[in-house]
Parts: sequence; C-alpha cells; structure tokens
Amino acid sequence: MSHKAVEMKFVATKEKGKVSALLIRPDDARFLLVLGHGASTNMRHATLQTIAERMADAGIATFRYNFPYMEPGGGGRSQPVCVTTVRSAVAAAHEAAPDLLLTAGGHSFGGRMTSTAASEAPLDPVRGLVFFAFPLHQPGKPDTKRADHLGAVTIPMLFLSGTRDELADLDLLQPVCKKLGKRATLHLLDTADHGFRTLKRSRKSDEEVFAEMARVAGEWASKLK
Repeated sequence: MSHKAVEMKFVATKEKGKVSALLIRPDDARFLLVLGHGASTNMRHATLQTIAERMADAGIATFRYNFPYMEPGGGGRSQPVCVTTVRSAVAAAHEAAPDLLLTAGGHSFGGRMTSTAASEAPLDPVRGLVFFAFPLHQPGKPDTKRADHLGAVTIPMLFLSGTRDELADLDLLQPVCKKLGKRATLHLLDTADHGFRTLKRSRKSDEEVFAEMARVAGEWASKLK
C-alpha cells in the first residue's frame, strides 16, 4: 500500500547547507530506519521508495535523505561530506521521531557511508545498521577492502544481500560476516541481484523480495537493546 511521505530539510554540513529528506511514519511504527541512497541515485529512486513503502507496511518508519551531491549545485561525491551527512541525517531523524528506536543504513553506497560513519565514531542513538546490498567490491573485481572498516563498528549489523549480487561475491561476503561474529547477521535473498531484481521462475520463495527484507529487518530490530 502507499504511505504518505512528509518532505523535510536538514543541514547536511555547514559548507553544503540543507538537503532534502522524506519521512514516512506509519501509525503502528515501532522503529525508525535512516536510509541513504545508492551512488548514482537519490532518495526518490524506485528502489529506495519501494524499500520505504514495504518497511512502512511492516510497521517501520523511514527517514530517506539526499547526499549533497544529489542536490542542485551540490558538487562532487566527497566521502567526508557524505559521512558527515549521515551523522546529520541521524540527528534530524531522531529529532523528528525521538520516541522510536533508531536504526540506520541504506542501499549500496548509502549503507557503506553509514557503516563508515559508525566505524569512525558511534552514531548515537542508533542501535543497529541495516545494509541493503552492501557493495563489497566493484563488479568483476572481487575484493574485501571495503569491509576493512566494519571491524570498528560496535553495534549489530544486518546484511540483506542477494544471491546474484554482482557487487557482493558470497564466497567473500560470508567470511566477512563470519569474522564480525555476533555483531553481523547475514540474510540471503534468493536469486536477487544488486537492485533486488529476482528470477521468478527459479526463486524458491513466494514472498516478494522487498516484503521479505522488511519482515527480516523488523524481526531483527525487535531484538535490539
């Protein structure tokens, strides 16, 4: 079902100024998930919108936002700027819904910038991180360097990763998560690729992939302290 989104603005960094955000808070919201977008998309991209809609169906509020480079005149994609924006987004989301348990993450790049921020210093009051297709490496270039910082993240992490994700070779991702121990939970999405497109004929589950992610995220968040 469709949910009403409230448009907001918040200051990303002093230099870049304000960026746009969208808050969806269903009446039965139990948690709030701060959502960053993919590298070449924005907060209104169909993938992020569908994630937010299915989360709302499952009683999870979302706070989607743009990184400054996706705003008019925002400039290039600077990692320090994006990491600072994550912190600002978390603060703005908490101010918008201070009564909800807070989690943060995003799709691909947005999730990686969130984990980078959390590895540098705690993202208070965030209780856990949710990665929708964590981009472990570039397509065709399997590597784990992008996961090096995850060891410094001190809160629980949920990895929602497709079995056909060309940016997350399972032979690499599974050992990465295992090394993180109890902090990491890996949930594999049968036949899903990096954008969560699935092979309907060979997919073993009848559950729609975005609904599956919302269900799993809700079950995982309910165990956070």
